[in-house]
Order: sequence, then C-alpha cells, then structure tokens
Amino acid sequence: MPAHPHVSVVIPAFDVAATLPETLKSVLAQSFADLEAIVVDDGSRDATPEIVRACRDPRVRLVRQANRGLAGARNTGIFESRGRLVAFLDGDDLWRRDKLAAHVRHMHRRPDLGLSFSASAMIDARGRELGLVQRGRLVGIDAAHVIRRNPIGNGSAPVMRREALDDIAHRPDPDDRPHWFDESFRQSEDIECWLRLALTTSWRIEGLAEALTLYRVNPGGLSADGAAQLESWERMIAKAAGYAPDFTGRHAAPARAYQLRYLARRAVSARDGAQALRLLRDALVESREPLWSEASRSVATLGAAAVLGLAGRHAYAAAESAALTLLRAVSRRGPALP
Repeated sequence: MPAHPHVSVVIPAFDVAATLPETLKSVLAQSFADLEAIVVDDGSRDATPEIVRACRDPRVRLVRQANRGLAGARNTGIFESRGRLVAFLDGDDLWRRDKLAAHVRHMHRRPDLGLSFSASAMIDARGRELGLVQRGRLVGIDAAHVIRRNPIGNGSAPVMRREALDDIAHRPDPDDRPHWFDESFRQSEDIECWLRLALTTSWRIEGLAEALTLYRVNPGGLSADGAAQLESWERMIAKAAGYAPDFTGRHAAPARAYQLRYLARRAVSARDGAQALRLLRDALVESREPLWSEASRSVATLGAAAVLGLAGRHAYAAAESAALTLLRAVSRRGPALP
C-alpha cells in the first residue's frame, strides 16, 4: 500500500454486496494507479465487509463503523485518507478506466481548482448504459449555478483537492473528528457541501465533458421519497441563508423551481402523473425561469406528466419511447439531467 498515494478514493458502502465487486474493479483498473481505495462499511447487514476483505489488492482498505449515513461515511473516509486529491465513488456506481487520470491532469493544470467533476452516463441495475448523460455547465461555475442546477450531478463524479476540503472542515462536536459533509443531512448532503465550498471559499469548480462516471439509476421509490428530498433541500436553503442571506434571497425561488421540476421528473419515472403535475404547478408558482432557460426540458417533462396524469399509464407507455428519445437527445447536448 502506498504510504502517500496521490489520490484517495472514498467509497461509502451500505448493503452494496451486489454491486461493490464491480465498483472496486473499476477503481483498481484505473490507468492512474497511484491511489488508495477506502471502503467505509456503514453498518452493512450483508456481505459488504467480506467482499472488501477478500480483495487481494494492497491499495484497498476497509473501515467499519455503525451506521452514520452517507455524509458520515464520506467524512470517515476523508478522515482516513492520505492522498493529495480525494475522489468520491458510491458503492453502486462505476468509473471508466481513465477517469482519475483525466482529473489529475485537470487539477494539475489549474492549481486554483478545488473540485473537478465529470459528466456521467446513466446505467441500469445490471450496469447497462441507458443512453442518458448528466452533463451540465463545465466552466464559469459559481454558487448560483450550484444551487439552481447542481452541475456536479451526483456524488460519484467529483474529485476534490485536500486543501479545499480543509477550508470547509468544521467540528460540530469537539470530541469528534472533523466534518466536511453535514451529517445532519440524510439527503442533499452532497449539494450542501458543494454550495458551501462555492459560497465560503475562493476555490473554483470545473467539469470535464467526457462521461467518465457511470451513475446507477434505481427506479424503486422515485416518488415515495420526494417529500423527504424536498424537505432536506429546504433545510439546505435554510442553512445557507444563515451565512449568505443576500444570496439565498436572490436565488432561492428559481432554484426551488428547478428542484420541483426535478422531483416532477422523478414522479413521472414512478408513473405518478398526478404528483408530477402538482409539482410542476408549484414550480411555476415559484419561478418561470426553467420555462425560458430550458424550454425543451420543461416542455418534455410537462408533456410526459400530462399524458400520464390525464390519459393514464397505458397511454403513457405508448408515448414513453418517443419521449425517452427526446430526453436522450437533450441530455447529449444540454445541461445536466434531471
């Protein structure tokens, strides 16, 4: 195991025995090999720890803890890490072979870059690509872009410089280790972290256009947890208002409209047309910005919700293939999904 690896890969893992072998394989196959992989078993009840122990590569370490949630597992991994760069990869996602090499080059060229991320291709439960790509703004990113559209996209896309992490570290409990992610959040913990980085430091955020991350889409529970996700998102806004009230005063309403549209898209995926239409109505009440700034995406979401809500699931199934083709085309050229 390298004493001072260039990159530490933090892998939070909770009951991911079904996907973790492929996740680890994608890390250990990286063309940039100067790394350590820290798997944080967050109180798993399945064979997750046994899978890590069976790995023969000395670059892999297992850290076990009682369940603290995704933010707590990431914090433990950062605390245990030794690399100059820290990369995050959830236990059910994958990386393409050249992902780390691309980020290392990117951050070497830009010493003011605190967070580098890549576009992400979506995969299904079996690891098959769906033809959809999360690709948002890549350069000139500020806090307004983060709060509105979260161009980073997901928690397996970013690589952070250790100095940037040091600048956002805090210690809520003097007897506990530092926190980088806010462990009071069980959802929205990633965007809360990126927003805090953008609002409280001078580090830049930039992305790479190539889809180097493979993000697994779980169709289960897409609508049921929408209320909880919105509540968590609102807590994030309230927290930011505590240290940046002028910023949230200007940007919270349009950002909320984008968030409601995102939840409407999730409701469509869960075949809940009535809920999708309610969410879109609430989004329009907050702000019309998504309509004029991303008209094709908003119209596609509204059309899918209307067909599903008014004509029922059978009619929606007949139209879904055409709608998916449109969404794929938009995702290849436009801002990040959802």
